[in-house]
Amino acid sequence: MLLREHRPSLLRPDLHLAAYIGMADGNVSVVDLVRLKVTSRVYVGTAISGIREHPTRPEIYGVSSSGGYVWVLDARSDQITARISVGPLPYALDFSPKGDRIYTTSARNDAVVAIDVQTRSMVARASTGREPVLAKACPDGKTVVVLNRRDGSLSIHDAKTLLMRAAVNVIADPDDVVFMPDSSVAFVMSKSDPRLSVVDLQREALVANLELAGKPTDMLLKPDGGELFVISAEAHGVQAINTWTHEVGDFMVLGSAPTRGVLSADGTLLYVSDRLAGRITPVDMANRRIIREAGKGFPIPAGTLPSTLRFDPEESLLLAVNEGSGDLAVIRVRTNFLLTMIPLGVHPDGIAVKLFKQIR
Repeated sequence: MLLREHRPSLLRPDLHLAAYIGMADGNVSVVDLVRLKVTSRVYVGTAISGIREHPTRPEIYGVSSSGGYVWVLDARSDQITARISVGPLPYALDFSPKGDRIYTTSARNDAVVAIDVQTRSMVARASTGREPVLAKACPDGKTVVVLNRRDGSLSIHDAKTLLMRAAVNVIADPDDVVFMPDSSVAFVMSKSDPRLSVVDLQREALVANLELAGKPTDMLLKPDGGELFVISAEAHGVQAINTWTHEVGDFMVLGSAPTRGVLSADGTLLYVSDRLAGRITPVDMANRRIIREAGKGFPIPAGTLPSTLRFDPEESLLLAVNEGSGDLAVIRVRTNFLLTMIPLGVHPDGIAVKLFKQIR
């Protein structure tokens, strides 16, 4: 009955839906999201980071920070098909809008790298600022932005050649960046600074450093680009930023230590993990209220130290990785009730979700 109720309506016998969670022991735990159990563990390398599903191919990608390479996992066979050397200390990766390239950095070599997805070969490499920790492609596909932690800068690179066009000073120790849908503006956060840098990518200049309620732990942009939601464990809540006027708007108190979030496709529903309370908080962002409706669970229990959150493709299931208890909480979105906890292992971190067709 459980399988029948929660099997996504689009699934056929040749379609599979799985979650991929990086583990501290160098393995990726593969979770079947129809049967709700771990089906395999695949060793990919030490210090796993930046795990992502390819937007179109049946593949999962990530980096081994200590190994200095990008790894590729075939979702159909649960086998590693490539390890691509990029240089010491890669931390994350991103795909080009078309999915034909991978962008990552080598923090120790102060370099940004582009990899061709089809050939698995490096096709471009260029210098960055000091200690680049993240490379992200703009939605228009023309620009790649790199965050340089030691410089406290954002460097702007040509997406094809990776040559640097400009560098803009931002807040210290930048961690993450999001872009307006038209690629005109970048918002840069740092987990060590209670401010948010706003960078005009067309003029290649800093617009403002916005004061926040506390040091941010995550930020999520509405699909239409109208608002940016900034989560802060230090401030115990979430803050809304008007992306057009760059004004700091509403603030909502959510709990003990709200840390990470996931936003629905229409931008109205936000789920936030609370690491100290061990729970997930559902928030109606359209009306700025915590959801406490009859027949819906609140708060939603999770394991110890819940962190990364993801939806399945239909947004019928919410997945929460619990770093402390080493398991995966599976939550029914319609009712906000916990379905099950799936044991994973020691210190899971990061998650990718992939729907793919199995070739027989």
